[in-house]
Amino acid sequence: MLEARDLELWRGDRRLFKGISLAVHESELLHITGPNGCGKTSLLRVLCGLTLPETGTVTWKGRQVARSRTDYHSEMCYVGHRESLKADLSAFENLGFDLGLRREAGPEVVRSVLEEVGLARAADVPSRSLSAGQKRRVSIARCLASKARLWVLDEPYTNLDVAGREFVDEMMTRHLQNKGLVLLVAHQSHGVAGQTVRQMEMA
Repeated sequence: MLEARDLELWRGDRRLFKGISLAVHESELLHITGPNGCGKTSLLRVLCGLTLPETGTVTWKGRQVARSRTDYHSEMCYVGHRESLKADLSAFENLGFDLGLRREAGPEVVRSVLEEVGLARAADVPSRSLSAGQKRRVSIARCLASKARLWVLDEPYTNLDVAGREFVDEMMTRHLQNKGLVLLVAHQSHGVAGQTVRQMEMA
């Protein structure tokens, strides 16, 4: 359902990557690995339609993302390695605002998702006062609340304890079982097993 062909990207006078092709189908997880600075995050931004490559195409359900970006983004949830939370807003308000951009959902939906990620007691705390791990859980809650088919996760395990990392694995496993797709960038190994898990290493 998600396919990239012959992608090439430059940053200034430096070529980050070239000739990258990949395909991810429903119920599949693609784990992208590689050393720092090899262009993993930049590749995710291209696959999300946030950065245009010098050459190559990205398609979702057979349609070029560059020509149907709004439809594509409605079915995709991107969690970057930075939380991108508004410091003055609580976890509840941040998630409610983000979810409101996607679909109609009452406050009970937001609180239910925050409870699922273990933030029920911190739901009304300003984001600036949350720990790094709690902020990461708010970001991850966006995927659960979004109902998006495609999850794009850039270092989702950052600042999480063992229980938090296990929860992310469980969350991805359930998403795959529901015919979702996952693009994962992570230095750590993940706990999702099965024939639908593949790995791509960038040099």
